[in-house]
Amino acid sequence: MLESWTSSQVRAAEAPLLAAGQPLMERAAFALHVHVCTALRELRGRVGGARVLVLAGSGNNGGDALYAGALLARRGVEVRAVLMSERVHEGGLVALLRAGGRVLDRPAAADLVLDGLVGIGGDGGGLRGRAAEVVHEVVGDPFVVAVDVPSGIGVDDGTTTGTVLGADLTVTFGGAKPGLLLPPAARRAGRVVVVDIGLPLDESPAVARLEASDVGGLWPVPTADAHKYTRGVVGVVAGSRAYPGAAILATTAALRAGVGMVRYLGDVGERVVAANPEVVVGNGRVQAWVFGPGVQTDDASQRRRIQYALEHVLTGGEPAVIDAGALELLPERVGPHAVLTPHAGELAALLVARGQDVDRAGIEAEPLRWARQAHRLTGATVLLKGPVTLVVGAHGATYAQADAPPWLATAGAGDVLAGLLGALLAARVEAIHEDATVVAALAATAALVHGRAADRANPGGPVSAAAVAEALPGTVAELVGRA
Repeated sequence: MLESWTSSQVRAAEAPLLAAGQPLMERAAFALHVHVCTALRELRGRVGGARVLVLAGSGNNGGDALYAGALLARRGVEVRAVLMSERVHEGGLVALLRAGGRVLDRPAAADLVLDGLVGIGGDGGGLRGRAAEVVHEVVGDPFVVAVDVPSGIGVDDGTTTGTVLGADLTVTFGGAKPGLLLPPAARRAGRVVVVDIGLPLDESPAVARLEASDVGGLWPVPTADAHKYTRGVVGVVAGSRAYPGAAILATTAALRAGVGMVRYLGDVGERVVAANPEVVVGNGRVQAWVFGPGVQTDDASQRRRIQYALEHVLTGGEPAVIDAGALELLPERVGPHAVLTPHAGELAALLVARGQDVDRAGIEAEPLRWARQAHRLTGATVLLKGPVTLVVGAHGATYAQADAPPWLATAGAGDVLAGLLGALLAARVEAIHEDATVVAALAATAALVHGRAADRANPGGPVSAAAVAEALPGTVAELVGRA
């Protein structure tokens, strides 16, 4: 799991070490120069003779960059630095000049730019003044290595509302920062490498990202004495005569994810059973719900079935995935065992109905803020779909998953995600009742598996929602170590 901590958490961890004289900057600069050398070998085949441009601000990140530049100069790299003010790190500047580096007034052509403009104090308002001018004056298209964070992003909230120097590689120290994982800033960070410099980050992380190795501990793998009810029964209220595909995709995904039984409630049961004979049509025992995919606002019969399912969620504590057409039927408050799965437009509509002044563009600009607001207003776990899927759940549990290829932005993909997540909730009901934060972890797991199934279905190319559903069994088997 990749965990991240806010700027205040990092500063609190650094303070006692700095007071004790620990050489944190030296550790960071050495690791930074090693990663730059690796990048130069990949770009040019060798380190010596490369051209590196250091952009140094007045803070500690500027000092890290200057010291790393000095180490690079000693390895035969032509290092040039542009300083944002006269108040740069004195020791770093002296080291760079002694090693043969030079200071320029304006950026020169380089193979690689080392971005030490702004550190963990960045608020997402973008670069201003001389820093913004220098970024626009960078020559050509060099490889950019960000020192700790790309300059200009919101370090704690992932916002990017002004000029940002996007990175190809971010080398971050002590622990990742939330802005490296959160949308929209995550796409400006490139590949993220975390360097351990000995920070005692004992507090709970602000934002986490599940990795492949985490799935085995969260996925419900059946034991030898399992039966269909212990493996979970999921009830699906989805689709309509006009849109039967949503019902087929959601039930298919739940089955392929390994749930014990799928019950379907709706008007296209014959189509669902024709696609998947295992599906049982009609009421009966259900341990978790999926409702809303493919349901239209004028579909009175499906809306009645959703209301029936909602009663079970509210009074019986049954977990649920609430998607698409069911979001507008959401009562004022539910609980974290209910997972809302909107895209940005749907989340905006839900929030406006609760008195918030926001539109789709506002959600996309500040997704963490608005996902948290939706959680506060409804009590539900919120899974906000997008290029980076954001999950906010009970007790502040927050995940940011970036597993999906861009090809997954296709009709029906959300129906597959809903069915997949419903299967997980049905199989982990006891754990959910014991610890509400499990729901957010399961939602993040579903997003991870969904994205990897899309890649497995057709690596690097177009993919349909049906192909993603069919790729789920192999994806799960690989991730739980049983391939």
